[in-house]
This record gives sequence, structure tokens and C-alpha cells, in this order.
Amino acid sequence: MAPLSFVAGAALGRTGGQAFLAGFAGIGMGWLGLAAWQQLHGAARLSHRVAQLLPLGGAGWALVVVTAVVGGLVGGVAALAGCWLRQALVPAPVEVSDTVAS
Repeated sequence: MAPLSFVAGAALGRTGGQAFLAGFAGIGMGWLGLAAWQQLHGAARLSHRVAQLLPLGGAGWALVVVTAVVGGLVGGVAALAGCWLRQALVPAPVEVSDTVAS
């Protein structure tokens, strides 16, 4: 997940904020969809038990949301790092003014 988000952020990210949001949304929504599907199709007992180990009060759906947010943060930070690496290696061109300061 993170390497793909890193490469996408390096190749497509125009600004750091856009890269972070794209990585967060992409990985977060993908993780949310997969975790929700698992929760609905038979993994509710397991997520309930894991949620009991964490301070979630045994709420399996809270665990689904928490894992989506953590996955989104990983994707966002990876895309941001990729964007920053591209900006460091290939700096933006600087505009030169036609007038010369006297």
C-alpha cells in the first residue's frame, strides 16, 4: 500500500496537500471498503474480540473506522513523502523578471 501511494504521490502530486489528501482518501476508502465487507460477511466475531482488547468497548464497527483512519494516514504520509522527494529532486522553475533592479 505505502509504496504504491509513494510512487503515485511522486508521479502525480502537484502540491503536498493534494498528495496527502489523495493518498489518505485512496487508501482510507479502500481499507474502509475491505474492512466493512469483512465485517458484514463473517468477521464480526473476530473484530469484536479485537475491539475488546483495545479501548473500543468491543465495538467492531469502531475498529473498522479506526483501521481505515490508520490506513489513510499511512497512505497520505507516503504520498506526501513521494511528492516532497520529487520536489527536492526536480525543483520548480523560477520565473526571471524582465526588469533589472538598479
